[in-house]
Amino acid sequence: MSGRNPPPRRSYGGRTAEQRRADRRERLLAAGLELFGTRGYAATSIERLCATASVSTRNFYEEFAGREELLLALHRDINERASEALTAAYTDAVGADLPTRVERAVRAFVTVTASDPRWARIAFVEVIGVSAGLERHRLRWRSRWEDTLVTLAREAVARGEAADRDYRLTMIAIIGAVNNLVHHWSARDQHIPLDNITAELTSLICNALARRPQP
Repeated sequence: MSGRNPPPRRSYGGRTAEQRRADRRERLLAAGLELFGTRGYAATSIERLCATASVSTRNFYEEFAGREELLLALHRDINERASEALTAAYTDAVGADLPTRVERAVRAFVTVTASDPRWARIAFVEVIGVSAGLERHRLRWRSRWEDTLVTLAREAVARGEAADRDYRLTMIAIIGAVNNLVHHWSARDQHIPLDNITAELTSLICNALARRPQP
């Protein structure tokens, strides 16, 4: 866990020790975003992170146990922000039809995770295969996204907009499609407007939920 050494209480330069420590943590998070999101996790040393953040190695270890904990903090941040944005957008559109609700939710997710290619790389690439602990963290978030999408599907069923069936496997497949499409955009084709990415994902989800003729 972070915060291994309690900071001194005295003030320095008009700023408390807690304020200086919070500032160092933010600089380390910014350095992690830049370096993990451009060079990659494996190619980034703690020394380079400290140099980029203008903090000492000792200060680094006051905040994080190592590079992995810093990466986990960034991954948690992007997922929390994306989840909050998606929930707010979907709730605001609660009275709209299914395509509108899905489009608002997808747009919120894409805006948070893909507007900055560095965040997309951290969310969908760098976090994979680092360690068993980080993989458990990633899969917990994947399960949360799965539950979110299944809830969306069940609401569509309750409104008579979708067939009444088990959507769990469908939503697992959609999560894979979302992750791959956003990663593809961030890594190769950023000239494609994000509106196009949003439209494609909206269509994919709505088609998966569409009522089908009974045999």
